[in-house]
Amino acid sequence: MTKLYIPFLAIIIAFSLANGSCKFKGNKHPVKIPDDLRGAFNQQSNMPFDSNLVYSFYRSFPELNTYQGEVLEVYRQHKYTHIWFDAHGVVEFGHTLFSKSKEMITEGISSKFPYQEKMDGVFENYRENTLTPTETELMLTNLYLFYTEKVYKGLADTTTTTMGWLLPRKQISYSTLLDSLMSDPDLLTRDDSALFVQYYKLRDVLKRYREIEQKGGWNIIDIDPKVKAYKPGDTAKAIRQIRERLFLTGDLKENNKSNAYDPELVEAVKKYQRRNGKNQGEKILQLHIQEMNAPIGDLIKKIVVNMERCRWISPEFARAKAYIVVNIPSFKLNLIRNGKSELESPVIVGKYVTKTVIFSGMLSYIVFSPYWNLPQSIINKEVKPGMAKNKNYLEAHNMEWNNGQVRQKPGKNNSLGLVKFIFPNSNDIYMHDTPVKSLFARESRAFSHGCIRVGKPRDLAIALLEDDPNWTPQKIDAAMHAGKENTYVLKNKIPVYIGYLTAWVNQQGEINFYDDIYENDERLARLLIGD
Repeated sequence: MTKLYIPFLAIIIAFSLANGSCKFKGNKHPVKIPDDLRGAFNQQSNMPFDSNLVYSFYRSFPELNTYQGEVLEVYRQHKYTHIWFDAHGVVEFGHTLFSKSKEMITEGISSKFPYQEKMDGVFENYRENTLTPTETELMLTNLYLFYTEKVYKGLADTTTTTMGWLLPRKQISYSTLLDSLMSDPDLLTRDDSALFVQYYKLRDVLKRYREIEQKGGWNIIDIDPKVKAYKPGDTAKAIRQIRERLFLTGDLKENNKSNAYDPELVEAVKKYQRRNGKNQGEKILQLHIQEMNAPIGDLIKKIVVNMERCRWISPEFARAKAYIVVNIPSFKLNLIRNGKSELESPVIVGKYVTKTVIFSGMLSYIVFSPYWNLPQSIINKEVKPGMAKNKNYLEAHNMEWNNGQVRQKPGKNNSLGLVKFIFPNSNDIYMHDTPVKSLFARESRAFSHGCIRVGKPRDLAIALLEDDPNWTPQKIDAAMHAGKENTYVLKNKIPVYIGYLTAWVNQQGEINFYDDIYENDERLARLLIGD
């Protein structure tokens, strides 16, 4: 039988003699642990800790059974030595972990450790401790696994895959993470190497919005059904209410409590519109007021949902020298280079029934003056019925048969426009130009069959090829208008991430909210928060 050698030292003997094993009371005050003891576990004890005690622990505390395998792995990685005690009692990190576990709501987590009351008894003087030293040791390890799973990992991979999240999930070594955290307990508050930095930005906003909620939230703005819109110079009670609302969320710096729609409020309204994915304008529409009237609890839920999504994202992806990210709900593409956005472009994404897939790939080549090889579904639903009505349908749409399939010839009216960007994938999704530019002026831009139409394709091509001497802007223009397909393989492949975040904090610290166009938020919220 495997032995877990845990050095209880004199502390265990003393407490056993004084109180009996079932009345052990851990050190309830944080102690200063010398640097050479943090994360370094005493292996000098010859007191055996039979692994059977691990199994008996889970018989006594069955709600933690899911962690049994990980617990054994943690102790195996640490050579079956004591983790949570030194000669002074529970180590400092144990106290820090306990405190953080009591504040998981600040991490957007409503779950509670199944035996939190047992932990309370170890650390809080006014509570009775009913755990033995062995149970305390194992309970703390289980608390660590519970906390890190909820905060650092999130929902299981199988669950997120069924929800359509096909971006690679980050991998966590609980044992390695434990060493890191015990060496520097401050990392439990923030660790950019373990969590995507956007997570911490959302957490800061969550704290701010919960403070607003605790103070009563915001009042309902009166909607006059006779007023379709307010414009600069108008006066109304609703305008004062709008001013109060925008002051609470930081869109307006000062609240002069005026009923007049003045220039300061105009700028605040534009900021609100921009933050919420709306076209900016001076008019306040009823739609805007209806959205402002959404309970603050709805926005808190949206923040919590997106914090969960950030747990799934590896922090490494944002450290690439260059990458492209498309956030589906925001209808935007960003080319990031050296940590800064070099190019932002509006995009059109898939309709609800032909959703753009959430996944990643490597942008490998660019096709200038592309053919469009029509998917069989479009041939069946659109082309064949069109041919039945008009024998010249193919010619009228600049199409031709090609090996039993239909393709549209290159040209300005080609549905893929003048250029497409390929990152090979099984979903057959790529980015491309489009001849229908007017759709980019729409607030909601879910119109495609799943591929991503780019509003600034020429700019994107120039940015991607700027360091390639084979391609000047003039050569790119010529290739785009050549009327002959030309494929160019990139010398340096670039990661492309297609994500789905309905709340995002920008570099200025402003929270941006986007419509949940694929209705993913509510499903995720039910898993995290319940009904």
